[in-house]
Amino acid sequence: RTHTSARQNLKYGWLAYMLGEKATKKFNEHSKIFTVEGNLSSGKGKLAQQVAEKLGMKYFPEADIHYLDRISADGTLLPEKFNGFCNLERFYNDPKCPDGHSYRLQAWLFGNRVLQYADALEHLLSTGQGVVMERSPYSDFVFLDAMFKQGYVNKQCLDHYNEIKEISICEFLPPHLVIYIDVPVPEVQKRIQEKGEPYEKKVSLSYLQNIEDAYKKTFLPEISETSEVLQYTATEAEDVEKVIEDIEYLKFDKGPWLEQDDVSLHHLRLYVQDKDGVLDPVAIPRFIPEITIGGVEYDKIYYQFRSV
Repeated sequence: RTHTSARQNLKYGWLAYMLGEKATKKFNEHSKIFTVEGNLSSGKGKLAQQVAEKLGMKYFPEADIHYLDRISADGTLLPEKFNGFCNLERFYNDPKCPDGHSYRLQAWLFGNRVLQYADALEHLLSTGQGVVMERSPYSDFVFLDAMFKQGYVNKQCLDHYNEIKEISICEFLPPHLVIYIDVPVPEVQKRIQEKGEPYEKKVSLSYLQNIEDAYKKTFLPEISETSEVLQYTATEAEDVEKVIEDIEYLKFDKGPWLEQDDVSLHHLRLYVQDKDGVLDPVAIPRFIPEITIGGVEYDKIYYQFRSV
């Protein structure tokens, strides 16, 4: 069972719904999910925080490999062996590692993004307060697409990822708004060299270009069918008042959110509060060497985890 706190709180259920606990009663004009997207070092976090503060929404920083650790129990970060056997430093130092580390990393990050998006939806439906996030499971594929084009992962991994992505996020509702910060790849690389971690400075220009291409050629055209999209240059994104003004002018007249009522939102809330159920599609039984461990090793890690 996935615990999200040191103590177990009463959960929302049918009785609460029958007694009048309905999502739409709490909604206001800013009861929405916004995501801020962009390449590495594009200023997503800063803009997301500013928008959340201006509109009275909750800010969710980008989910990393320790997302579950941060929201569980006392927030202690557990060792790598309990977090997908992966880390960013190893990825940047050896992206073509023969043991499949690159796919383990991206598959683990995707699972954490799915879990975070479920948390964001649960927060929205239970409190009525909107959420502003850095990236989401809807955009996560831009990294795997770039990895595949760079030869970091193979076709089997790509197919597996596409399968778990399709069967997991289909249960969610997409963000109401996607804000994309368009920073030219040379500028992205310059920022990384100036302010990034030492291991991040090893990232290749072609990898960053592949990320941008996936955003512009695939993600933005696809998400624009169901979500509002605002695009800004790096300079424009610094003018948060202009961004807020643009948001206020949006009609939000597209996408599946328009078709929802208290009954459908009730079922969605039941789904997203069940974190084990949310993560089930991410762990479908497929033999993928890069993310598969033997039974003996699994038992060893399991009992070590239980003793933590």
